[in-house]
Amino acid sequence: MSKTNKPNIVFIVADDLGYADLGCYGGRGFDGAGRKSVSPELDKLAANGMLFTDGYANSPVCSPTRFALMTARYQYRLRGAAEEPISSKSRGSTTLGLPPEHPTLPSMLKSAGYATALIGKWHLGFEPNFGPLMSGYDEFFGPLSGGVDYFTHCDSRGVHDLWQSETNIVKERFETGYLTDLITERALDYVGRADANKPFFISLHYTAPHWPWETRDDALLAEEIKDNIFHLHGGNIHSYRRMIHHMDEGIGRIVSALRAKGELENTLIVFTSDNGGERFSDNWPLVGGKMDLTEGGIRVPYIAHWPAVIKVGQVSVQHCLTMDWSATMLEAASTVSSEAYPLDGQSLYGLLTDGQKTFERPMFWRMNHRGQRAMRLGNFKYLRVDGHDYLFDLMLDARERANLGKHQPERLAAMREAWEAWNATMPAIPEDATVSLGYGREDMPQR
Repeated sequence: MSKTNKPNIVFIVADDLGYADLGCYGGRGFDGAGRKSVSPELDKLAANGMLFTDGYANSPVCSPTRFALMTARYQYRLRGAAEEPISSKSRGSTTLGLPPEHPTLPSMLKSAGYATALIGKWHLGFEPNFGPLMSGYDEFFGPLSGGVDYFTHCDSRGVHDLWQSETNIVKERFETGYLTDLITERALDYVGRADANKPFFISLHYTAPHWPWETRDDALLAEEIKDNIFHLHGGNIHSYRRMIHHMDEGIGRIVSALRAKGELENTLIVFTSDNGGERFSDNWPLVGGKMDLTEGGIRVPYIAHWPAVIKVGQVSVQHCLTMDWSATMLEAASTVSSEAYPLDGQSLYGLLTDGQKTFERPMFWRMNHRGQRAMRLGNFKYLRVDGHDYLFDLMLDARERANLGKHQPERLAAMREAWEAWNATMPAIPEDATVSLGYGREDMPQR
């Protein structure tokens, strides 16, 4: 099948990357003064494509965002996404995962003639009831769970979790190496053998810079943290930034491979993070991080690169969510979604040719954790945390410090009502849904 007019698509998702970690988003760099960016390759993609200043993750925690990415729908529609996040304790569950019968971004692209591969993190349920090959991917390499050691590839319970399609690699042969580099190598292999007459879709889901805090040079740490890969006693901003740099190097190699094969011109590359930053992330000027509906937990980097369509040096202020990019990719591939599963994502395809274009995009969130809720409409954001309601003008107050609720009660009431109306269209949070924090106040001071 000819891939005329159908771009290749590479959807790159980092794990727990902060809004300001990358050089192109103001990152401080290796030396803390910005003199050497941790992300020169991603900075090039941004400079030669489109950078989004107001892009958001569907959730401030990993697996719920991935449900939205896969379905182009609000994650709240599926039971598994009510887990914050899915934990390794759910192995064997028949309910906590992405239902194989649900249409997905890869399954819809596959129906349109694409070859599909997930290289990296899945985190949408465990075998035998869930898995990438059941949800539209032809190939899979990576972990099924939320976090694994970079060298032993074991999860937080010590279970080896590195898979090649439906085979746990440890059963066949022990795959050694630093996981970030292994993911890069598999992506390079895939690009190298891709059929020139068939478009491909790669979900490139790095685990970096998610804990444990291990660089290429930290193999000895694996033994030290094998019983608690949350790595609560270790890590620092220097190792964290080095982890980002390892990922960035890999992305640069993949871009070079696409160029060498003559595929870069007509390949849509989108880069983002599954949620806001964690312990060592830089979210400036935002407040909060992973698990929070303050801006630091949900506003994330977005870079789009597609030389055939996107002009060099574009900056967009368009508000968007993870699932909007999934809808964009479906439109770019001229793919029709299922009528039985209408999309909540809104395609951004029409503005990729002009960074000045915008459209109104109401966005909604909710979290079981701390009873959080949020809505953004235009410059304003309605937020509830621990039973307190707030109203912020994000254009003037990105740090969400100046609560306008008492000064603009009508606007606060209207946005609260809009959130309530939206929430009424979603299934309620199940009573047995769990929140897994990994660490608490006794481990480190709160933000």
